[in-house]
Amino acid sequence: MTRLWGTAGGSGEPRLEELISRLTVGRDPELDLELLRFDALASAAHARMLGAIGVLTEPELSGLLDELRTIASAAAPASPASENRFKIKRSEEDGHTAIENRLTAQLGEAGRKIHTGRSRNDQVIAALRLWGREAVLDLTGQLLALVETTAKLAAEHSETSIAGTTHTRQAMPSTLGHFFAANAEGLLDQMPWLRTVYEHLNRSPLGSASGFGVALNLDRELVARLLGFACVQVNTLAVQNDRGRTEALALSVAASIATDLGRLASDLIRYSAEELAYLSLGSETTTGSSIMPQKRNPDVLEIIRASAGRCRALHAEVTGIYGAVGLGYHRDLQLTKEPFLRGLPLATDCCAAMARVLETMTVDRERCRQGVLPATAATDAVYRSVADGQAFRKAYREVASDPAAAYPAASGEPAESWRARRHLGAPGDLDLSYLETRLAPARAWLEAQRAAIAEVWRGFESD
Repeated sequence: MTRLWGTAGGSGEPRLEELISRLTVGRDPELDLELLRFDALASAAHARMLGAIGVLTEPELSGLLDELRTIASAAAPASPASENRFKIKRSEEDGHTAIENRLTAQLGEAGRKIHTGRSRNDQVIAALRLWGREAVLDLTGQLLALVETTAKLAAEHSETSIAGTTHTRQAMPSTLGHFFAANAEGLLDQMPWLRTVYEHLNRSPLGSASGFGVALNLDRELVARLLGFACVQVNTLAVQNDRGRTEALALSVAASIATDLGRLASDLIRYSAEELAYLSLGSETTTGSSIMPQKRNPDVLEIIRASAGRCRALHAEVTGIYGAVGLGYHRDLQLTKEPFLRGLPLATDCCAAMARVLETMTVDRERCRQGVLPATAATDAVYRSVADGQAFRKAYREVASDPAAAYPAASGEPAESWRARRHLGAPGDLDLSYLETRLAPARAWLEAQRAAIAEVWRGFESD
């Protein structure tokens, strides 16, 4: 089928046309299958606006809405892999063309009117933003669930002694609860960035067309309301300049979350190694060896760690693409789509997998306690002398002469050392209530956004 935007014939050289098609079309026919539902949703809102300003008649609008609902249903992830599944032909190049071809084939003149007032540029941005805001909420949901799991472990192991390390060497007696609380707090620190990404995505681009608007009195605010966007992104050229930057912003947060998980994965791999055996990973999250029958490998944690690197690479890919172009739209920006569609779900899956690792592992408290070397209590011994009035540097030199003798004489237990550190946030006073104080509004925000998006879909499906 002729390209909808074509104005001239091909070169007549089949091999050259195949090469150019392979390069310019890329993987869009596959990738756009993930965007079809959102493209249909945005097209329905656009159509309703065209009806409101007199471009579409009532029967035309009704037919378009019915057909767009059918397309969205056929493109839904739950749709069976059958002849009813919506498909994108490679000759159509992308989902926008496939939808318009379907509408024109089914409805004739109404299908030919649907593109009035928009460009593929603002069309794809709308679909990506609608997909992206749901992907951000999915990531947020898995992140908060992981924080809850991690916070439970912090409470459960607030009295489990373990050696705190710096430079991978034992430093001071600590607790496994302190370790898990630190990870929970670090993950919660991602919430403001996730909300920023969501707010950036949650602006309507439709009506910007190719960046310069169109000579019609488009009601951009109506489209924004129908799609549940918080507002319109006002300047039409700014909308186009946001392509690539939005993807980079979202992927930077996804990469940051994945990096936190990769670091946690490294610690858990080390703690579960036979030499330490502080914890044992569940059989559900480890795999065997094809040659060594005794092996249980931490493959899930290793893949999480590697996926963090992949997320960082996807972010770098997008910044490398969009950072090289000038004002307005350039075809380069087509290549920011795939990293965006891959990076957010990858970070989401890593959160879900890490939660499963934590839920199924077991901790050997006694092994943790026995692994703490006596010399790790040296710093606390220094501060006992400081509390008795001795100058810090003098106390330091005295303890340094025999650090292994630093365990409290009463029991030689590491807990007597870390319990002395009772200021806020230290191992002796975790005060985990602050995690719930931060979790509650995050959950409420997530549920409010999910409810708003669900309402948009209900309006589309029942209109």
